[in-house]
Amino acid sequence: MNEKLIKELKERTSKYLNKIEEKIKGELENYSSSNFYKPLKYALEGGKRMRPLILLLSTEAVGGKIEDSLDAAFAVELLHTESVIHDDIIDNEEFRRDKLSFHTKYGYNLSILTADFVLGLILNILSRYDDKRIMGEISSAAIRMCEGELLEIKFASKNAEVSWDKYIEIVRNKTASLFEVSSTLGAIIGKGSPHHVHLLGRYGLNLGIAYQLKDDLLDFKKKDKVVSLLKVDGDKEELLRKETLNYSLQAKKELEALKDSKAKELLSILADFAIKRAL
Repeated sequence: MNEKLIKELKERTSKYLNKIEEKIKGELENYSSSNFYKPLKYALEGGKRMRPLILLLSTEAVGGKIEDSLDAAFAVELLHTESVIHDDIIDNEEFRRDKLSFHTKYGYNLSILTADFVLGLILNILSRYDDKRIMGEISSAAIRMCEGELLEIKFASKNAEVSWDKYIEIVRNKTASLFEVSSTLGAIIGKGSPHHVHLLGRYGLNLGIAYQLKDDLLDFKKKDKVVSLLKVDGDKEELLRKETLNYSLQAKKELEALKDSKAKELLSILADFAIKRAL
């Protein structure tokens, strides 16, 4: 079922995904002579491009042009890539996207340096925008991602029980903040109204939480995952499933005030995708 849904989603968003891949390839070529070129290319291969896709769709949903958002779309994918490199080191993951994790293939030293190199690329790319909000939003998201990761590490190191509120706080910061900044930046660059920027930011936040809860449905019995420490009354699996649906539906609700468009429809479909994955 999931493979069929993923295939359908890719087909309906192929226009945007192709633009993203072209942008990534073009930007990487600027560093073809760098020692980081091959490692960075490896790190970027195989990504679903969910966050840059949300950014482009959010731009179009408020009447903007996706060409204006491609730099920011690449920046959020780079920030996601940097976080993946770090996460896999922290979690001792040996595989990612059906291949060796970055630190397993290249070692810890190059992993740290590549993540730093990626940060430099992000700063360089975002300097192309005159609107200071763009840099500010990315910076805020990066800070929240680190806060979420550290909070998760603290609970895991103590093997301490995690309340539902603390669990959602971790998910909101570590994962959903990058979804939120993607939709927010898309609306800002597309010159959406403050109200629409707020609504699309809420859309991304709720969608990001829903996607992480769904992933945790698969991992809630694994002892090395923070969800295994979640302490709730009743059936944990049922709660995760129910809340995945709730957050997905809330994400869809945030789109209601936007004018009907193909981009709005596709954003809604992304929320539907989260719903179907939880069923």
